[in-house]
Amino acid sequence: MNILFIGDIIGSPGREKVSDLLPILREKHSIDFTIANGENSAGGAGITKKTSEDLFSAGVDVITLGNHSFDRREFTETIDHPKIIRPANYPEGVPGKGLCSVDITTPDSNKTIKVTVVNLLGRFNMPLVDCPFRTADKILEQLSRLKPRPIIIVDFHAELTSEKQALGFFLDGRVSGVVGTHTHVQTSDEKILANGTGYITDAGMVGSSDSIIGVEKSDVLKRFLTGMPAKFQVAKNDIFFNGIVLTIDAESGKCNKVCRIIG
Repeated sequence: MNILFIGDIIGSPGREKVSDLLPILREKHSIDFTIANGENSAGGAGITKKTSEDLFSAGVDVITLGNHSFDRREFTETIDHPKIIRPANYPEGVPGKGLCSVDITTPDSNKTIKVTVVNLLGRFNMPLVDCPFRTADKILEQLSRLKPRPIIIVDFHAELTSEKQALGFFLDGRVSGVVGTHTHVQTSDEKILANGTGYITDAGMVGSSDSIIGVEKSDVLKRFLTGMPAKFQVAKNDIFFNGIVLTIDAESGKCNKVCRIIG
């Protein structure tokens, strides 16, 4: 089966690009299931009911979040949606959930396949959260009781490349894919790890190529040059699409291929 993971979607230009391009990609790559990071889908920071509805209408099956999960007051309208997840390693008592499972039937099979998506947050330059490694262990122990074992895809929303790589090796052979998000810059290190887990350090973004990680260049340069606060505005020119396609063997759960998408 083919799973498409879409990198961080930046504001309305990103949502529009997903709406335009996703149907084409689904057909071209025979996509069975689509995951998208939507934590920047509302004005570049946070998510709202409208922006989530736009993504679901475009064909996204599950939306993951990150450190901007609660930036919008409207998060209460979305956080309990069954197919929207925030990082699982937020402390106990935080609204929302860190994983969801969806049953799908691929066109070439009559079998129902369960896909579980897990969201985790790194700990460098991020909100105070529990250990993502130990949280992943707890989740996998719970999922191991499911028969048959689901295909598991992890969105690791983190700043440090080393932390992302470490989690990839930590989970190798225990999940089908580990996809890094947050930096908005797609890395060219897609690979299949030794024990069959598909991996990339960062899936990239859906946003402006004429920008600094999706934001108007002048806003970010002002911050760097002066150290003063600056309101960041979503850049709207030359919108491009980043993501990856993971080809997973439905029986073993191992990844057979990782293909970067740049469109």
